Parts: sequence; C-alpha cells; structure tokens
Amino acid sequence: MSLKITINGEQRQVAASTVLDLLEELRLQPKRMVVEQNGVIVQRDAFGDTRLSEGDVLELVRLVGGG
Repeated sequence: MSLKITINGEQRQVAASTVLDLLEELRLQPKRMVVEQNGVIVQRDAFGDTRLSEGDVLELVRLVGGG
C-alpha cells in the first residue's frame, strides 16, 4: 500500500503510514526534524502515533546547529 502525499511542495508516493515511518523511509533523523502536517506542527514525541493520509501536505524542516 502506498499513499500520495505532498512533501515540501513535491508530490510523492510513500509506503509510510506514520510521520516516523516517513522520516525513516526518507533516511532523516527524527531528532533533527520539524514536521508540519496540513498546517499543524507535529510534536516530536508524537511522530510514531501521527498517521499519514492520502493527500496530506507536509513540510519537513531539518534543524542545523552551528556556531
């Protein structure tokens, strides 16, 4: 089963069923990500419980530290 979702303005087919699954599928580190799903920020501790649905619009932002 796959879902068609939009990630950062690009439509994609993904196999993931949760935000955490999506980050793992994209090989992104959850601790370094901010995720907005359909205009709402997803709390990091809820990534594994937040289900994805057909047509979802996600914005993924990677946090970068520096000095």
